[in-house]
Amino acid sequence: MQSTNGALVMAVLVVGLVVRQQLRTRPVRRIGSLITPAVLGVLGVSGIAFGVASVAKDRPLTAMPAVLLVASLVVAAGFGVARARTVRVWRGPQGKVLRKGTAATTGLWLASVGVHLALGLWIDHAAGAGVLGTVSLYAYLAIGLGTQNLLVRGRAAAL
Repeated sequence: MQSTNGALVMAVLVVGLVVRQQLRTRPVRRIGSLITPAVLGVLGVSGIAFGVASVAKDRPLTAMPAVLLVASLVVAAGFGVARARTVRVWRGPQGKVLRKGTAATTGLWLASVGVHLALGLWIDHAAGAGVLGTVSLYAYLAIGLGTQNLLVRGRAAAL
């Protein structure tokens, strides 16, 4: 239980930091915008591996939790597309391209996390054991944020 509480606190902190960053005015960078999704992706892959191992320890992993996991990652990409459209992108006074999330960006982040939590519970229920849905949060964030950042970079390049 202590480990689960620690993981939950860490997940809340990570999501909070990601959303906070979204609301700051900052330059659009070519590589920098992909570092955070890459780090989250590594954590996500290791989390999913841990989740699969915890489920397989008690019973064989069936197709349903795997399908739901893939569906949740597709949903993450969809939210990334939607959020990218809400991020303001403009050329600043010194010629740098800047970005800043809006209230709609924050709302979509909160909705995205809520959807992931619901899907995570469904995944864990379908698996019948383990924490696969819960530990997939980092992969979910990596795909959603990576999709969003790639699309924002594309909009910035068009300026």
